[in-house]
Amino acid sequence: MKAVQLSRTGAPDVLETVDIPTPAPGAGEVLVRVRAAGVNFFETLVRQGRYAEAPPLPMVPGVEVAGVVEALGAGVEPALRGARVAVPLFAAGRGSGGYAAYVAVDSAYAFRIPDSLSFEDAVALLVQGLTALFLIRRSSPEGKTVLVTAAGGGVGSLLVQLAKRAGATTVVAAAGSAEKLALARKLGADLAVDYTQPDWPRQIASLTEGRGIDTLYETVGGALTHAALEALAPQGELVFGAVGRFDLDKSQLEAMLLRNQSLKGFALLPLLTVPQLADSLSDLFQLASTGKLTVVHGGRYPLDEAAEAHHALESRRTSGKVVLVP
Repeated sequence: MKAVQLSRTGAPDVLETVDIPTPAPGAGEVLVRVRAAGVNFFETLVRQGRYAEAPPLPMVPGVEVAGVVEALGAGVEPALRGARVAVPLFAAGRGSGGYAAYVAVDSAYAFRIPDSLSFEDAVALLVQGLTALFLIRRSSPEGKTVLVTAAGGGVGSLLVQLAKRAGATTVVAAAGSAEKLALARKLGADLAVDYTQPDWPRQIASLTEGRGIDTLYETVGGALTHAALEALAPQGELVFGAVGRFDLDKSQLEAMLLRNQSLKGFALLPLLTVPQLADSLSDLFQLASTGKLTVVHGGRYPLDEAAEAHHALESRRTSGKVVLVP
């Protein structure tokens, strides 16, 4: 079968299209013909050798796919054959394997997709949809003014909508271009600021009449966190979900203490169980398939153009979800 392999770290062109054996489903597993594979920003960091938990090389990147069940291992329910499914490989203990024509996975992690939902939409609701949903669950936005950073991205575009649905009084979107700010407003953001402008935290203070932000959902890290903290109100909360990119120093943390602000960490994987996945994905799929949640797509690339997909994603040219189509 065709797959994309990473044998050495470097620029996008280190991603190679190769031919490898098609996996055979073991007992309790299903073989899924991949119709869409998600591309995530952290995978560009893995490719560059900059991610803290990168698997050994060579490897096939990709932690989420959607497709059709083509074969069953021993003991699997026969009704699953031919089913349209979404597979969060990352939740099944698999940190790789998605950039391929087929994947074999424990059948417990093959979640049915409504007929009215596309494979591309389903993939967008795995890493990114679950992240947005569980951020909301981690810290409820109800009755609050919240700030969503990277609001034009895959997580951010969904988080803007879910925060509004969950009762946020005001959703402030921060993004890096006029197009992404316009998208965030279209998706329901009440206010929008360009975080490439040096005074953007002060703009938020002005737009909120000096009140600032009650809850900051931060999934970017680095210098953006430092700037966004300026907009956080006294007694506000920073919910930080940019794994590996937390670099607030002692003085910044002490300043938060003096302002009675709190820091809440967010890591998706420890929060997931199979029953929670089933319920959460069912909710997300239902919202998207009925038009109550808009999935934004940032690009659809053939599998052998994975390098171009990576280049587009890390250059910040995209909004929403980037997918590969085997």
